[in-house]
Amino acid sequence: MNTYIPLILFTVLTNAAAQLMLKRGMSGLGSFDVANDGLIGTVFRVVFNPFVFAGLCTFVISMASHLIVLSKVQISYAYPFLSLAYVVVAAYAYFVFHEDLGAMRIAGIGFIVLGTVFIAQS
Repeated sequence: MNTYIPLILFTVLTNAAAQLMLKRGMSGLGSFDVANDGLIGTVFRVVFNPFVFAGLCTFVISMASHLIVLSKVQISYAYPFLSLAYVVVAAYAYFVFHEDLGAMRIAGIGFIVLGTVFIAQS
């Protein structure tokens, strides 16, 4: 199973990248005016924002790699690795988006990493 860790980590990183692109895209959209733009117009405005669109495409790549992983390893082994995306997103959010990363969040991230190391060793 350890031979698939690079592909699993690729899945994690593309998942995290997708989340970060979606955040960047949605942050730049400003407020929504569904009453004036209509539901369809609002959806098009969101989906065709370059960062949102790139994030959605990256999610497709992430899901495709995850499907390959699931065809090769046990889900109880592969799925917990996806929690590492929280670690990547939290670090990026702290350094780039200047979001708060307090002691409780850092402790939680530490538990996520520790748990993933335990799973990888099994």
